[in-house]
Amino acid sequence: MENNTFKVINEEGREIVCDILFTFDSEETNKSYIVYTDNTRDEAGNIQVFASIYDPKQENPKLDPIETEQEWKIIETILNTLQEEIRKKTTPNNEGTNEQ
Repeated sequence: MENNTFKVINEEGREIVCDILFTFDSEETNKSYIVYTDNTRDEAGNIQVFASIYDPKQENPKLDPIETEQEWKIIETILNTLQEEIRKKTTPNNEGTNEQ
């Protein structure tokens, strides 16, 4: 993983470049997570976002699937918080303000 991107091989054997959106460690689960996108869109036109468990200490970390509903809820909460922060910064009411 370098330059906030990494490569994976999809089911058809093609190499796909993914952009890392963010990583985080959870004290609740004692695991590290990576949230990323391959910049494809779903049926509604939204960019697809994926999450996996990984070990940041490994040179070429293996991505493991999220295993529990608790883990998905943690990731969903973080994504919703980030979306809300982005909305706050891009709404017309905040134009010209220097909110941080």
